[in-house]
Parts: sequence; structure tokens; C-alpha cells
Amino acid sequence: MRQTPLTCSGHTRPVVDLAFSPVTPYGFFLISACKDGKPMLRQGDTGDWIGTFLGHKGAVWGATLNRDATKAATAAADFTAKVWDAVTGDELITLAHKHIVKSVDFTEDSNNLLTGGQDKVLRIYDMNKPEAEPWEISGHTSAIKKALWYNNDNQILSASDDKTVRLWDRVSMTEVKTLQFGVSVSSMEYIPEGEALLITYGRTIALYNALSLDLIKSFEAPAPINSASLHPDKECIVAGGDDFKLYKYDFTTGEELESYKGHFGPVHCVRFSPDGELYASGSEDGTLRLWQTAVGKTYGLWKCVLPEELVTENSDALYNAGPEIKA
Repeated sequence: MRQTPLTCSGHTRPVVDLAFSPVTPYGFFLISACKDGKPMLRQGDTGDWIGTFLGHKGAVWGATLNRDATKAATAAADFTAKVWDAVTGDELITLAHKHIVKSVDFTEDSNNLLTGGQDKVLRIYDMNKPEAEPWEISGHTSAIKKALWYNNDNQILSASDDKTVRLWDRVSMTEVKTLQFGVSVSSMEYIPEGEALLITYGRTIALYNALSLDLIKSFEAPAPINSASLHPDKECIVAGGDDFKLYKYDFTTGEELESYKGHFGPVHCVRFSPDGELYASGSEDGTLRLWQTAVGKTYGLWKCVLPEELVTENSDALYNAGPEIKA
């Protein structure tokens, strides 16, 4: 059956980052970061627009939601990270930086925010005392692309243009381990429940054991990859990159299961939803697209359409069954 993505329009520049919230009592949500400086919040299963966070004066490079989707955080080229009320859309906190901010991540309890960016420094802010000076961790020799809380928020993982991914101890603020790469890392996804870490660089998609940081497996894509995401149940990996295509790979064998073009520009970010039923992609073309993991299933705005012969057979069966069933 044919994959029919849902297109989420509204942004006017390239979409460079996206994040899903976990499942909440109100469903799950999707936030997108865009160079138009206007991050957007959407319903995660349908892509329906909920609201736009207005206040940044430059491109937004990173966006995330906290665990219960009540707060959002964004990282921008205006040298700030901002924290927002994700229910009302109000700006709550502005955190001034010395250079472009690229990455933001909440702790599980939402009490701390981690930032990283062009000035090569990791910063930890206390959300209960945002005016206080942040804790700072230095060591990278080039811009930080992504910074994530790790290992129950006891550690931090950061990816940089210095071609390294580094693990830091939160208390001592010292480097615990370094992974060295031949080229700059393009994306990094941490799945605590699956104890997995997914890293992309060049054309390579690599899966690491999250506890030991040992390489489990890696495989090559046909084009440079900008982002990859692991299915919550480790069924498959999806990836997107410079050739405008999305690729799906078998988790166990690394075999390419399918590929398709839906965007009209390079794919910058891709993420599975928390229930694993869909994945979202953001592109240079200014759109987000939602794709079904199992094509043909009734889910969200997708409706299962039975093949014509099945519909005919079912109609005949109903007719022959008599008036009780038809009624």
C-alpha cells in the first residue's frame, strides 16, 4: 500500500529540529524549531496546529517539551534560550547566552534545563531560580550541536562539531568518556527505555549501548544522513538526509525496507512518536510531514480503505445475511 504522509504547513523557513512529548492524559504533542523564529506546537497524532510561540528574534535551532508537555524550551540564534508555558503559550523565562544556542533539554522533573551551542559551553539552569548563574561545563573545542540529559539525569551527553560525542558527570562536571568520529556528528537520539543511543555522521547510522557506549551495529545509507530515529519497540530505524528521501531500515539486519521522497528539500530532522505509530520529518522545504509506521492502518487522520474486491465481498455477505444485519 502507498505511504501517504500528512503535510503540516505554517512555517516559512527550513524546519531544523522537532521533538515529541511522552504520552500524557491529553495525548502527545509535537514541537518544531524553524529558522523563521516561530516554534510551533501541534497535536502529535494528527499534526493539528495548537499554537505558535512568539518572542524570538532569530532562527530557532532547537526545541523540546517537558515530560507532561506543560512547558516548552527553545534554543535560538538571538543568543537566548526561552522557556514557555505550553498550555497558554506565554513566555516564562529568557536565558541570555554569549552566542547562538543550538540545544535545550529538560530533566525528568523539569527542575533543570540543559543548553549548548556555538560558545562550546554546556550550561545547567535551575528552573526554580532562573536568575541564578548556571553551572557551566567546558571541554569541547567547537560548537555543541546537541546536549542531552543521560542516565537518569546523573550524566550529560553532548555532540559537537569537534567530531566528538562526550559523556559528562553531572556532579563533578568532568568528562567520563569520549567517542571520536572522522566527521562531525549530525544527530544523536537517546532512548533510555531501550538503553540505546543512535548517532548519525556522514552516511553512517550507528547504534550504541547506552550503558557502556559500546558500538552495537552500524550501516551505511545511500546519501549523507542528517537525522535518524529508533522505533520505541526497536522494530526499525528511520533516517533522512541530503537526498530529500526518508529511509526505513530493519533494526536487526540493517536491511533497507523502504525509501520514499515526500519533501522538496533535504530532511533535517526525523523522530518516532512515543507510541511508535508514526514518525515526523522536518525539512529545508519548510514543512513537517507525518508518516505511518504501518501503512494502511486507521490511526489519527489516516483511514483504512479496504481494497475494492473486499468491499464488494462484504456488501454481498451483508445482503445475503438478511434484514437483521442490514438494519
